[in-house]
Amino acid sequence: MGSDLKPHLAKSAERIDRVLEELLQDAPMDGEVRRPAQLMEAMRYAVLGGGKRLRPILVAETANLFGRSDDGVIYAGAALELIHCYSLVHDDLPAMDDDDLRRGQPTVHKAFDEATAILAGDALLTLAFDIIADARVHESADIRLTLSRDLARAAGIGGMAGGQMLDLESEHRDRTEAEIRTLQAMKTGALLRYACRAGAILADASPNDADRLKRFGEIIGLAFQLADDLLDVEADAEAMGKATGKDAEAGKATLVGLLGIEATRAELDKLVEEARTLLSPFGENATPLNEIARYIIERKN
Repeated sequence: MGSDLKPHLAKSAERIDRVLEELLQDAPMDGEVRRPAQLMEAMRYAVLGGGKRLRPILVAETANLFGRSDDGVIYAGAALELIHCYSLVHDDLPAMDDDDLRRGQPTVHKAFDEATAILAGDALLTLAFDIIADARVHESADIRLTLSRDLARAAGIGGMAGGQMLDLESEHRDRTEAEIRTLQAMKTGALLRYACRAGAILADASPNDADRLKRFGEIIGLAFQLADDLLDVEADAEAMGKATGKDAEAGKATLVGLLGIEATRAELDKLVEEARTLLSPFGENATPLNEIARYIIERKN
């Protein structure tokens, strides 16, 4: 990533972290009776202990492409990050991927217990929809309703949760390339696709531009998963902050396993070029998004 963009994106991440800290404070919001201390501690542990903030940054940068950069966009991005963090808490559970480390720290069920981890994930998921419905996100209730519906579909049966189910079902069995691409478009791609389209919608972009950014999100979603699968094969656990080699150990079907490392790298290059072509009508204003696409395939963790 270009050195001139690093401070810009770091500033975006800081804005997102401040909002996440606000949302996860102990004081109850209107309509809440009480926020149990252990539940809040586990939620903060899951969310505030690091992370790239890629998804909310994509919301912010996409909205910025169309001229909107106020705090409402950050709240929308924070809602998406809560969904992402909930999914990690649940994915790490013994009944799912059974991981002991996340971001170099014990996973939530290890740091607390399984019941607390389940409830923390549940609470993060529901809090996300509380936030996306807030009038600060967009003055139009219709826009907020659209964002809420799209987020539910991205996170739910036909998106992330459904993709995780397909991923679990793929263990120790052969999958076609089309089947692998489908589950990856759901498990990983759905939230990234949502992030880019949501940013455009928040900034009142035209339907054509919103669709263009949705396609951009689809491309980087696939690129992210391909890069993640490569890292699982090639990176060490210390660099990743979590166990590696788990896909092969679990017998999971991946495109890296099916196509090989070199073919996967070649596809990643093609995806980045396709992303650049999609954004070319926006000129230099799209530089941050192009840099993010490049970062996704070059990242080391």
